[in-house]
Amino acid sequence: MSVGILMLVHTAFDRAEQVARHWTKYGCPVVIHVDASVKPKVYKKFLKALGDVPDVRFSKRHKCEWGDWGLVAASQSAGETMLAEFPEVRHIYLSSGSCLPLRPVQELKDYLEARPRTDFIESATTADVPWTVGGLDAERFTLHFPFSWKKHRFLFDKWVDIQRFLRVKRKIPNGIVPHMGSQWWCLTRQTLSAILQDPDRDTFDRYFKRVWIPDESYFQTLSRLYSSNIESRSLTLSKFDFQGKPHIFYDDHLQLLRRSDCFVARKIWPRATKLYNGFLRSPEGAIKMSEPNPAKIDRIFAKAVERRTKGRTGLYMQSRYPNEGWENGMTFGRYSIFQGFAQLFEDFEPWLARATGARVHGHLFAPERAEFEGRQKVINGALSDAPRNRDYNSIAFLTNLIWNTRGERQCFQVGPRDEGAPVWFFAKDPNAQVSVISGAWAIPLFKSNLNFADIRKEAARLQKLENDQLFALRSPYAKARVRIWTLAEFIEAPMEPLQTIIDEIGPEKARRLSEVPKMTDLTGFGQFLQNLKNQGMHPYLMGDFPVSPGEVDQKKPPRKPYLVQ
Repeated sequence: MSVGILMLVHTAFDRAEQVARHWTKYGCPVVIHVDASVKPKVYKKFLKALGDVPDVRFSKRHKCEWGDWGLVAASQSAGETMLAEFPEVRHIYLSSGSCLPLRPVQELKDYLEARPRTDFIESATTADVPWTVGGLDAERFTLHFPFSWKKHRFLFDKWVDIQRFLRVKRKIPNGIVPHMGSQWWCLTRQTLSAILQDPDRDTFDRYFKRVWIPDESYFQTLSRLYSSNIESRSLTLSKFDFQGKPHIFYDDHLQLLRRSDCFVARKIWPRATKLYNGFLRSPEGAIKMSEPNPAKIDRIFAKAVERRTKGRTGLYMQSRYPNEGWENGMTFGRYSIFQGFAQLFEDFEPWLARATGARVHGHLFAPERAEFEGRQKVINGALSDAPRNRDYNSIAFLTNLIWNTRGERQCFQVGPRDEGAPVWFFAKDPNAQVSVISGAWAIPLFKSNLNFADIRKEAARLQKLENDQLFALRSPYAKARVRIWTLAEFIEAPMEPLQTIIDEIGPEKARRLSEVPKMTDLTGFGQFLQNLKNQGMHPYLMGDFPVSPGEVDQKKPPRKPYLVQ
């Protein structure tokens, strides 16, 4: 009997019984601690089920809760029982009811036999611990923690804040340096007995009872006082996600667990029958494995964590959807937004589609409906043109459109009338290419047959809305490719901006424009703007637009000649 097994059990008693029988079958005595919260009827049934196994003992029961002293007390009681009942044991291996041996028991015994004075326990100082996730590290040893983190989260956090404000700092007992590490260890008989029989144990216990998560620091700290040879690693394979929660292994992890070469793994799903049948086998059918090396599968877990936290580019998923700034790319691919072009050019949408080969929509965020290409009612991803559905979450509407049409460049129109458009989202999205002709919203008003009082009122409203949109696009937080022209400067030389836009959207090989969209007739538009000014409205977003076309071509009067005498 070179190895003794401690098992902390609180659920899945049928699997715990199966594993305990496996350990004892191959010469490892087992001491089991059952959580005091387990009902007496269930405990007695479990006790009776293992009554025929001679090398199984049950220790004094303690109530166990995550992050509480009960887990340390349970390990202490089980360890004391092991030392007292089985004097031949030289190494004590701490495990749980959800742990599963991955290799033949004899390989573990031989491995520890060759290292009779080595303690396998992860033990690092707080300054060297990189794995604490959103929690306390050094403060867990200097503050008081009378409240349960799981049951009384509010009181826990408030008490920590109060202690920080008052600068409370507990005194660490003399002679110890706090260390942290995995709860699952394998200690020599000498080290474990020295910890449990230390004359200052009462002092250490009183101190660690008010340490947060003492099961990750009690033995990790005290083993440094007595061990002659510590290997700071666990022989148990246990993986945690980005939130600090343990990964659960299922049947489809069979090959993954074999690659690790570890002796024990946790946590195993109780219904993973394939795993239990595959690893709890006779040693004759086992595959000879090498030195335990969980790093072999670290890359796989790292990729899984990255996929869960970042997701796929532009695809909003449950794990990160509610958290702004967690997105892995705001949208899947590049897209183009045009503001004012459809008002200035009569056939802009079909022309842009011919020139670029992109999918060109109308005003996707128009108040009446989403104007999909060809005015379809439903588009890729079952996205409806119904404004109620779109406006429920306009950002999700856009990101779904870009995702479900991946492989195609999407182009659409936006204007100040589209009050539901997520302009700030466009502005902060690096995939967005935004081209704006400011003030072009006035052209439909100019051509309308409304009363001038109504036109003035609507112009003032639209100008304010567009000004707010331009503020977002010009913000220092904007990451989109943004180009803004006033209406006046654009119509002076429209070819260069159009060519630049086409070059960015179209194929990699740039080509000169062979056709241009037809510009709407703006005769009298300058006078229209002047009339707005005369009515007390100041249309400033159009730029310096001439009152009449003749003013543009008007030549300056010739300078008077002068004589040199």
